[in-house]
Amino acid sequence: MVDISRRKFLRGDFSARKVVLRPPWARAEAAFLAACTRCCDCINVCPQHILVMDQEARPTVDFSRAECTFCGECVEACQPKALEKKEGAPPWQFKAQIQNNCLAKTNVVCRACGDACAMQAIRFSPAPMAAAQPAVDSGLCTGCGACYSPCPVQAIRIA
Repeated sequence: MVDISRRKFLRGDFSARKVVLRPPWARAEAAFLAACTRCCDCINVCPQHILVMDQEARPTVDFSRAECTFCGECVEACQPKALEKKEGAPPWQFKAQIQNNCLAKTNVVCRACGDACAMQAIRFSPAPMAAAQPAVDSGLCTGCGACYSPCPVQAIRIA
């Protein structure tokens, strides 16, 4: 048996674990996994068609398809209550993050993410002798994923 974590350490792979994007209002991961029966009801009712099955046949969000409108239909369809909408609670803590391969960071003018954001959570600051630099206002960002798909170089991460 191979110790994967040791192998990654010796190879210098210190990358963070991939964040699993569960549907909005998902319970904490352990509670979600215990409650989810893999019935796919949440996937079937999603009007945006952004919920897909992961490798373990559990729902996860795929922002390459569309953004989340936080309609709550997935929560209503979830009979085992793996998804629970609590009064006043945000759908999740995920926010957009702009990665280093962003075109603006390589001095190419691009505002695709900002144009797609209805909340205007992505602002562009002028930079001397360079393209305006994007920054995410985490107070405004809902993590809806509207900025994800329009990015031509996949420089947006929702985590």
